[in-house]
Amino acid sequence: MSLTVITLKKAPLFLRGDLTKWMQEISPGVYVGNFNVKIRELLWQRVVESVGSGEATMTFTCKNEIGYSFETHNTGRYAIDFDGIPLVFIPTVEKTNKEKDGSEIKHGFSNAAKIQRAKKYSSNFKLNCPGIKPYVILDLETTGLDPDRDLIIEIGALKIAENKKEYTCLVNQEIELSDFVKNLTGINEQDLRTGKEEGVAIGELLEFIGDAIILGYNVNFDIDFINAALNRSGKGRVINKTYDVLKYVKRDKLFLKNYKLETVLKEYGFDVQVPHRALEDVRLIELLVGKLDALNAKLIQKSK
Repeated sequence: MSLTVITLKKAPLFLRGDLTKWMQEISPGVYVGNFNVKIRELLWQRVVESVGSGEATMTFTCKNEIGYSFETHNTGRYAIDFDGIPLVFIPTVEKTNKEKDGSEIKHGFSNAAKIQRAKKYSSNFKLNCPGIKPYVILDLETTGLDPDRDLIIEIGALKIAENKKEYTCLVNQEIELSDFVKNLTGINEQDLRTGKEEGVAIGELLEFIGDAIILGYNVNFDIDFINAALNRSGKGRVINKTYDVLKYVKRDKLFLKNYKLETVLKEYGFDVQVPHRALEDVRLIELLVGKLDALNAKLIQKSK
C-alpha cells in the first residue's frame, strides 16, 4: 500500500463525488488515500477518463531515489524521468507541443552535435563487429514488482557472441496468478505447471550467461529478482557487469513523456506492441540496443 494524493482543478462534480468513495478530501480538490498499485492505476484511469477539460495530478509513494513519483493530465506540465528521478517539465511556451507560430518544438541535440556524435561512434554502429565482448540481453516476467515477495514466472535471454543463442523457459511456481498478470502476459497457472523448477531455471540461465555482460531494460529489476531466487536456494549473487539500456535511452532522449518500452521503441521508429513475454521482449530490446551508439561504444571499450 502506498500513500496517494490526487488534486483536481475544474473537475466535474460527479468525479469529485466518486473520489470521496475511496479517498479523503482534505481540502477542496485535494484527495488522499492508501492503495496498492493496481487500484491506484484504476483510479487514475477513472480520473483521466472523467476529468474532461479539467486538470488532474497524482503523486504517490515510489521506490526511487526521492521516494515518490507523479502523473499529470491537462496541466501543461508533465513528468520526465531523469536517471530514476521524476522531474517536472515546464514548457517555456503556452502550448506544450508547438510554438505559437504552429511549428513543432524539437527536443534533443542540434544537427552539429549529432554529426559530432556520429563521427565519434561511426565505427561502432554494428553490434556484431569483432571488437564487442559477448553479452546477454535479459528479461523476466514476474508476479509483481517486489523481489522479496514476488516471483519469476518466465525467463528470456539472448546471447550475442560469434553467433546468436536464445534461452527461454517458464518457471513452475505453485501460486495463483493475479488477473492483472494473466491479462498482461497471457500466462496462466496451467502454463506454469509445464515450466521448470525455479532453481533449475536460474541455474540454466546463469550457465547460459557465463561471464558475459548482462543488458536489460531497467536491468536492476531483473538482477534483483535473480538474486532473490539465488538467496532462496542458498547461493551467491550475480556478479556480472551490467548495463541498463533504459539509462542510455534517457541520455539519448531527454524529453519523453514516459519511458515505457513501447513508448521508447516508437520513438526510435519501431511501431510495435510489447507482448510482455520474456523472449519476445528481449528481441525488442535488441532492436533498441542497436540504436544506442553510446552503449555500443561502451561494449567495445570493455572488450579491449
